[in-house]
Amino acid sequence: MRTQVAIIGAGPAGLLLSQLLHKAGVDCIVLERQSADYVLSRIRAGVIEQVLVDLLDRAGVGARMRREGLVHEGFNIAVEGEVFRIDLRALTGGKTVTVYGQTELTRDLMEAHSARGAAVIYEARDVALHGLESDAPSVTCVKDEAGVHIACDFVAGCDGFHGVSRKSIPESVLQTWERVYPSGWLGVLCDAPPCNEELIYSRHERGFALASMRSHTRSRYYVQVGLDERLEDWPDERFWDEVSRRLGGDVAPRITRAASIEKSIAPLRSFVAEPMRHGRLFLAGDAAHIVPPTGAKGLNLAASDVFYLSQALARYYREGASDGLDSYSARALARVWKAERFSWWFTSMTHQFADMDAFSRRMQRVELDYIRSSRAAAAVVAENYVGLPLD
Repeated sequence: MRTQVAIIGAGPAGLLLSQLLHKAGVDCIVLERQSADYVLSRIRAGVIEQVLVDLLDRAGVGARMRREGLVHEGFNIAVEGEVFRIDLRALTGGKTVTVYGQTELTRDLMEAHSARGAAVIYEARDVALHGLESDAPSVTCVKDEAGVHIACDFVAGCDGFHGVSRKSIPESVLQTWERVYPSGWLGVLCDAPPCNEELIYSRHERGFALASMRSHTRSRYYVQVGLDERLEDWPDERFWDEVSRRLGGDVAPRITRAASIEKSIAPLRSFVAEPMRHGRLFLAGDAAHIVPPTGAKGLNLAASDVFYLSQALARYYREGASDGLDSYSARALARVWKAERFSWWFTSMTHQFADMDAFSRRMQRVELDYIRSSRAAAAVVAENYVGLPLD
C-alpha cells in the first residue's frame, strides 16, 4: 500500500487530522490497534475551546455539535461550598466554550470517514514504524493475521501516551518532563439532569470535586481520590454523599442521585516530550503531552497540534514548502507549555495533596479569593480557559 501520510491512532486527533488532510487534497491512511467499538466506548473530556469548534466546522463535521452542544458563557468555582462565577464572555471579549462529549465528537468523525470510504484500519496489531530518518518511511502492522506494509512520505503519531510513535524516537533525541500527582479523579456518568447550568469546580478541605455534564439529561461528576482507592469501595451512595459534601450546601440539594452508568478512576499527570518531530515522524496530542483534566486542555491541545500539522502538510503538498514542517514542533510546543502551566496551576489551586502544609492550603484560599475579587485576575483565568490564540 502507498499513501502520502500514515496516521497512527484513530482517536479524535488522528481522525480530525485525516479529515482536514482530506479537505486539503492530501491522501492518508489511519491505523488503530483497537476496534471501532472500543474507541467509541472511551469516556473522555467534554469542554471544547472555540479553536476546536472552528476546526470541526472546517473539517465538515461540526453540524451535530452545533445542534446538540451546550454553549457555556462561564463556569463556577466553589470554595468550601461558597460559589462564585467566572464570566467567560464578558472577560474575553465574547469568547465561550462548548460542552460536547469526546465520544460524540469521535462518532461524528467516524461517520464522516465511513461516508467517504476513507481508509481506516482498525485492530491493527504489531504496528511498527520504519525509516523515519530517511526519505522513504513506512509502517507495518498485522491485520486479520496478514502482514500489511504501507509506504508513505510522513508519519503522524496520534496514538496516545502508550502508543508506538513516541517510543520510536531514540532516547538520545527525546527529552521529557513529567509530574505524577499523588491523586486521581473518580468519575461517575449518569443519566440525570445536571445540578447547574454551568460547570462547578470545587476546592474543599476533603479534596477537589467537579460538577459537569454531557447534555441536558446526562451528568458527569468527579471527586479527587487517592491512587490506592478501588472502584468497588465506592458504591453510588458513598459517591453521592462525598460529591454533595464537597460541592456544598447550596449545590447539594440540586444533585440528582441517579444510578451510575460508568465509573472510573483516572490518575493525574503532567507530561511533555520534546521535540514533537523526528525525521519524517510528527507527534500530536497525548503522544507528546498529557495534562491534568482540571483545565480541560487535553483534547483541545490535540486539536491545536492537528491544526498546525495539517497546515504544514497541506502547504508542503500544495507549494513544496517545508518551512511549516520544520517549525511544527516549536510552534506546537509554545502553546502546549502555556496550557501545561494553566492546568498545573488550576490543579494546584483546587486539589488537596498530602505533602501540603497549612501555609500552602491557606495560599490556595487567598489565591482563589483574589480571583473572585479582581477582574484582572479573573480575566487571566478566563483567557486561559477559553483557549489561548493559535498564533
